[in-house]
Amino acid sequence: MRLGVLDVGSNTVHLLVVDAHRGAAPYPAYSHKTELRLAEHLDKDGKIAQSGADGLVSFVKEATELAEDKGCESVLAFATSALREAPNGDKVLDRVSAETEIDLQVLSGEDEARLTFLAVRRWFGWSSGRLAVFDIGGGSLEIAAGSDEEPTVAVSAPLGAGRLTREGLSQDPPAKDEVKALRKRIRMEMAAVAGPVLRAGEPQRSVATSKTFRSLARICGAAPSDDGPYVPRSLDREDLAEWMPKLTKMSADERAELPGVSAGRSTQLLAGALVADAVMDLFDLPSLEVCPWALREGVILSRLDQLQPR
Repeated sequence: MRLGVLDVGSNTVHLLVVDAHRGAAPYPAYSHKTELRLAEHLDKDGKIAQSGADGLVSFVKEATELAEDKGCESVLAFATSALREAPNGDKVLDRVSAETEIDLQVLSGEDEARLTFLAVRRWFGWSSGRLAVFDIGGGSLEIAAGSDEEPTVAVSAPLGAGRLTREGLSQDPPAKDEVKALRKRIRMEMAAVAGPVLRAGEPQRSVATSKTFRSLARICGAAPSDDGPYVPRSLDREDLAEWMPKLTKMSADERAELPGVSAGRSTQLLAGALVADAVMDLFDLPSLEVCPWALREGVILSRLDQLQPR
């Protein structure tokens, strides 16, 4: 069957069309996305502004038409922290539904962590043993760990790269005192959720997903995306430690010239690097393997698991 997956994130709104059936890996057939940056379209009360709602409705309409053109049987549509946390999120969802006939499912942070964990488990397989999975999004950091397809623990923390950049880094390049304060905040908030993950046991495989981790791995020497998803990639703690002083002194434009870093993501890269550095330090991980599958694939796999076998 052909499915459309519409992912409304804090940074990007992404339509992915896949050919999939139960028991097989989803095969990407078409991709269309835009950097709407919904979390930046907020008013002083944290509500999604008219501009953000207009942009979201416009893209969902476009995505719906594209999904129909590509022959999708259905569209799985979900949203993450930007709509989850906005005081007027429900009103925006109602407008999207009324004007596009698409019902966006708002995932909790724990659901994001759980579904991402499922995708990673399916990618690496049972031989990986106990997994620890980390995903840096625009608004939040998701962590999950366990030995099965359902994680033993799944937690979410407000440590997304976009959120931290907006709230903690006002200058470009950033001021030293801002970087120091943000680093302290990240480690304090991460320490508050680390206990349940650590008690789940030492992982036999530690994995990172998301664009932020992929960009950091690429900067530190991992293979480019053009080499395909099956090339092993990792982010080493020592390599990232060497890059941290350089990243703190770079402007967003200078970061955008680094391999694997887009102009749209360059502003958030330093905050994401501070989170990644804290992850490997607080959880005592010398490296993280990078998985090409993440939340979108988890949503697809979960949906396929619900289908009755033919």
